[in-house]
Amino acid sequence: MGIGSDMYRQQILDHYKNPRNHGRLEEPTFSHTGENPSCGDTITMDVQLADDGETIERVAFSGDGCAISQASASMLTQRLPGTTLSELEEMDTDDITEMLGVDISPMRIKCAVLARQVAQDGAKIHDGEIEIEKTKTEDDD
Repeated sequence: MGIGSDMYRQQILDHYKNPRNHGRLEEPTFSHTGENPSCGDTITMDVQLADDGETIERVAFSGDGCAISQASASMLTQRLPGTTLSELEEMDTDDITEMLGVDISPMRIKCAVLARQVAQDGAKIHDGEIEIEKTKTEDDD
């Protein structure tokens, strides 16, 4: 790992120390909370959809956790506006690790993908596809 990975590490620390879109939206279209039971990360994602009911207009997050989970949530809130719920559903672990820009150890993958899983589950609840109270990271992701 060279200078490039150091730059991404600094970016992760910057998002952790100075999170973007941290807080709550006043009137989100949907809001959902999830946790990573293995390390205690908790994230709530608030999503506001545009009038078309499909395009993400605004995103905010709140919660506590490690630098990876909080930086990932912060970065995701910047990436999602302008995307559709279908595009959100298609996001996978590789998209998140690319966004973070560093290799994530298998033990930390759950931290990195928590915000994505919470946003995806929140969208599924909003669309009536699933009924769950809280997202929990799974062992296979």
